[in-house]
Amino acid sequence: MLENCILLSLFAKENLGRMSEEQLNRYDRLINEPSNDWDIYYWATEAKPAPAELDHDVLAMLREFAKNRNREQRLRQPDLEY
Repeated sequence: MLENCILLSLFAKENLGRMSEEQLNRYDRLINEPSNDWDIYYWATEAKPAPAELDHDVLAMLREFAKNRNREQRLRQPDLEY
C-alpha cells in the first residue's frame, strides 16, 4: 500500500545505515512477517497495539518517525541511489 511504501522507504533511507545487525534483523522481521500491510501502518501510527514479539526498539523508532514532528512533506518515496 502506498502509505507504507512512503513511510517505510523514507524511514529506511534515514535509519538503516546506522542500525546494528540485530536492529536490521528486527526491521526485516517487522516489515516481512505480518500478512497484512495495514497492521504495520496501524502499529507505526499507534492506531493499534503491536504484538509483543514485534513491539521493540525498531518499531519505537518507526513510531517516532511516523509522528513527523518536523512536519516534513512526505509525498513520495526517495529517489533510488546507485
